[in-house]
Amino acid sequence: MSRIGKKPIEIPQGTSVTLDGGVLAVKGPLGELTRQFKSNVEIKIADNIITLNPTRKDILSKVLWGTYASIILNMISGVNKFFEKKLVVEGVGFRSELKGDKLVMSLGFSHPVEFNIPSDLKVLVEKDTITISGVDKESVGQFAAKVRETKKPEPYKGKGIRYIDEKIRRKQGKRST
Repeated sequence: MSRIGKKPIEIPQGTSVTLDGGVLAVKGPLGELTRQFKSNVEIKIADNIITLNPTRKDILSKVLWGTYASIILNMISGVNKFFEKKLVVEGVGFRSELKGDKLVMSLGFSHPVEFNIPSDLKVLVEKDTITISGVDKESVGQFAAKVRETKKPEPYKGKGIRYIDEKIRRKQGKRST
């Protein structure tokens, strides 16, 4: 039994949720999200409350029950409040800047690293901090992970790109005897 799936999901004021042929659309003050759901879990919308129930008693349905509930909760909270990830760029000569719809970074490679910013995301660069925000939690996290992956923080000096709340375990360098 899914603890998350059993709980009814309340739809806040100013948010509309519609289900049409397995496609759930959530519309709120900050934007609109749509997603296709399989028929393994029955989604019912009544009186500003969403309830989910598995249609079959197999393992896949039980797994998708909690997953779908979590996805719907993220969709509803995303159209009401932006999801945000902050990255810190640390290192001598490491820079990041916005050029139109691209994030251009100088990370010590022989070439600048460029990222095309997806249309549904907003990216803000201040000194050594990159703020990525948007209504879709999945795309915010995916873009932040893609940026971080280009230069992961190393354990000796801490140079690289890390999340703002991420702790880097530092290692001791070579000792001279």
